[in-house]
Amino acid sequence: MRSRILDVAADLFQRRGYNSTSVQDVVQAALATGGAVHHHFPTKKALGLAVIEERVAKEVNATAIQPVLQAIRVKTGILAFFASVADELERNQAVTGCPLNNLAMELSLADPDFRHAANAIFENWRGALTQRLQAGGSGLASKPAGELATTVVAAYSGAMAMAKASQSAQPLRDCAAQLEKLLP
Repeated sequence: MRSRILDVAADLFQRRGYNSTSVQDVVQAALATGGAVHHHFPTKKALGLAVIEERVAKEVNATAIQPVLQAIRVKTGILAFFASVADELERNQAVTGCPLNNLAMELSLADPDFRHAANAIFENWRGALTQRLQAGGSGLASKPAGELATTVVAAYSGAMAMAKASQSAQPLRDCAAQLEKLLP
């Protein structure tokens, strides 16, 4: 039941936003009782933090971090990640944005716990890219590798915001084209 509640809440937060989703919306969509939801998540904030820490972090790791870590070249992994997301957006014919970006933008100023949870995911992502850039034979020192990792994460986040606003995957493709020139 807990897993189903998290899945439903993550989907609703992605489509509607955290603030526009009530606990009752989650109860109804999960086909659960209010007691079941409150048993696992005593507050809406607890539910929101669990979605960020357990669903969003897992998705970022699976889609953005692991493919880059497993690629033969870091550049190939990053470009494949951008292309994969753009392809998925085009298949779905709708862009709801990046779950991490959406929740970070909506909640980071409202509550320090949400800000810390979202930032931890960004920092993990940036840290993984930094390590991969340093280890990838690019010869990058620690500081330039970290700065380049920040550029990649920021390019993706910005491209997803633009893709959501335009309902087009083109901003991702444009960023990937420039990253191809920039990355070692």
